Amino acid sequence: MRELRNKSSISRSKLAQRADMDVRHLARIEAGDGKPTLFVLIQLATALDVKPDTFVKGLTSADLPENLKPYSEADFRRELRRRGGS
Repeated sequence: MRELRNKSSISRSKLAQRADMDVRHLARIEAGDGKPTLFVLIQLATALDVKPDTFVKGLTSADLPENLKPYSEADFRRELRRRGGS
């Protein structure tokens, strides 16, 4: 995110304004501490004039932080059974 912003010569506050978001949220996203929703990624992509897939292209579950794990279909079914669902 920061790289794209710098490449476009846009300040953090200007990008936040264009994306209609709080500059502190953008700072957290750029630092890798924020967890942007798909909606936020689309807002940022639009503000930077890039396609939204720019942010996720080529990523896999291996790119998730260590404290997160992919939630598979098997995980979902196991949790459903644990809760007494079908």
